[in-house]
Amino acid sequence: MKSISIDVENLTVAYHGKVALHGASLQIQAGSISGLVGMNGSGKSTLFKAIMGFLKPVTGRVLINGLPIKTVQKKSLVAYVPQSEEVDWNFPVSVHDVVMMGRYGYMNILRIPSKKDQRVVRESLERLQMWSMRDRQIGELSGGQKKRAFLARALAQQGTVLLLDEPFTGVDIKTEKAMIDLLLELREEGHTILISTHDLASITTFCDQVVLINRTILAYGDTSEVFTEENLSRTFGGSLGDLSLNKSQIIRGNQGESD
Repeated sequence: MKSISIDVENLTVAYHGKVALHGASLQIQAGSISGLVGMNGSGKSTLFKAIMGFLKPVTGRVLINGLPIKTVQKKSLVAYVPQSEEVDWNFPVSVHDVVMMGRYGYMNILRIPSKKDQRVVRESLERLQMWSMRDRQIGELSGGQKKRAFLARALAQQGTVLLLDEPFTGVDIKTEKAMIDLLLELREEGHTILISTHDLASITTFCDQVVLINRTILAYGDTSEVFTEENLSRTFGGSLGDLSLNKSQIIRGNQGESD
C-alpha cells in the first residue's frame, strides 16, 4: 500500500472573518496524480495556499510526507504553480530569473546561484522546451509559454510534491497534452501531484485520484470510485447537463447499470 503524501485533517480557513474552507479532510497517496475539481470560488486556491503554509488555518492541520508545514517550507518539499491571475506579468523579470526563484530555498541570504543551481535551472527549462526563451521577459510570452515557465520553476525547486492551480487555462490542446505527458513522467519519478482543473473530460485519462470540493471536501479517492455523476452533481450544484463534459468519460455511479 502506498504511503500518504498530503494529509489534511479538519482544515478550516477564513479570510477577514469569512470562512472560505470548512472542516476539509483528505489524503493523497504518494507517487500519484490527483485532480482537484470544483466550481470557481469553491475553495481550490484556498486549499492550495493552506497546504503551502501561505494561510494559517482556524482549525485543523496539514502534513506533507508526515512533516508539519514549517518543516516542509524549510526543506522546499512543495512546489506551487499559481493561477495566471495571481502573477504580475508586467514585473520586469526574465524567464531564466523566474525559474531561478525555484532555487531560492537552497541559497544563502545573498542568493548567489551555485553551479548546481545554474545546472538545475537549465535542465528544468530544457525539459519544458523553454531554454531558447530564457532571456525573454516573462510578460512577453504566450499563455502556454508562461505556464511552461512556471512549471519549469516548480521543477527547479526539486520538491517531491507539486501543486498546480488551473495550469491548462488559456493553453492550446497541444500544450495541454505536452504538460499532461510531463506530469505522467513526474509521477513515474515518484512525485505527488495535485492539480486543479476545469477540464473534466480529461480527468480519467491521467488522474489516479479525484478530490471534489465545494467549500469543504465532498469526496476523495480513486477516480473510478469518486468521479461519478452523483458526486459531480453535488459538487456543481446541478445536473451534468449544465456542464461542458463528455458523459462517456464519467464513471457511472450505479454499479449495476449497463452501457
